[in-house]
Amino acid sequence: MVSFNTISVIGAGAWGTALANACARAGRAVTLFGRDAAALDAMKTGGENPRLPGIRLDHTIRITDSLSNAAKADVILLVTPSQSLRAAMTALAPHVAEGTPAVICAKGIERGTHKFMTEIAADVLPQARPAMLSGPSFASDVARGLPTAVTLAAAEESLAVALTHALGSSSLRPYHTTDVRGVEIGGAVKNVLAIAAGIAAGKQLGASALAALTTRSFAELMRFGLACGARSETISGLSGLGDLILTCSSQQSRNFAFGMALGRGETFSPGILSEGQFTAPVLIEIARDKKIEMPVAQAVAHVLGGAITINEAIEMLLTRPFKAEG
Repeated sequence: MVSFNTISVIGAGAWGTALANACARAGRAVTLFGRDAAALDAMKTGGENPRLPGIRLDHTIRITDSLSNAAKADVILLVTPSQSLRAAMTALAPHVAEGTPAVICAKGIERGTHKFMTEIAADVLPQARPAMLSGPSFASDVARGLPTAVTLAAAEESLAVALTHALGSSSLRPYHTTDVRGVEIGGAVKNVLAIAAGIAAGKQLGASALAALTTRSFAELMRFGLACGARSETISGLSGLGDLILTCSSQQSRNFAFGMALGRGETFSPGILSEGQFTAPVLIEIARDKKIEMPVAQAVAHVLGGAITINEAIEMLLTRPFKAEG
């Protein structure tokens, strides 16, 4: 089995920093690339990322603002927002050697093109070997070394296995699969559905309503996944159901917190990214084209687009015709 000893993390936000810590904990030589000069200086001088206050950065991690230097690694982790992934890959492409594994850690679907993350990689980083990392995980938990399990997908099973050994440790347990599309779908769709759960919590609809909404959201996730070629076991696994449960039940989830703010009639902090905002309209466009029934996701997209109010969305969902469960 191939051994990957050097890992570069592209993106020094909270999640990128957490994964850098996790990779260092796994015994790898880690380089963390970022563009925010103030954040990089804070990490170099104080040993902490301002986006993860109170969590120490592993002292072995090398901090850099040089993309060409960061690209010189056995494995590259791409930890940027999904809508910025194409630009990040385009900038990285001239520096990446043929055959380098590029593990995408972004969760979303590109606006305009309707492309999943690995399809963007095929467009602008064709010399790399793409993989996906996704699952129920919060940056602060991973950064601290709390027990976390995720899914790592690559089309080549041997690559997926090698990457799980490179990234895994006693605190971060990756499970490997070749169902790349299934892992991509779980990460993208659950963000939209988590906004719905947050709205329900913000409107104080009760625990019973939240449980029902999460369950029906999973039915939508499964329908969408199967229609797009995912395996049912992937959608039922960590990167599907697992991630959905986590993001629909905790304010640590930015999408859930965004939904809560909407439900309460509050303004969500513009400095905090909710990927589901950008995925929602793309998701329902794909669902419409493929004739996939997704009433919860559709309600979220319509609310975000200003087509209906939250109260109208709730009424629309509650007055749908009675039907068999499925």
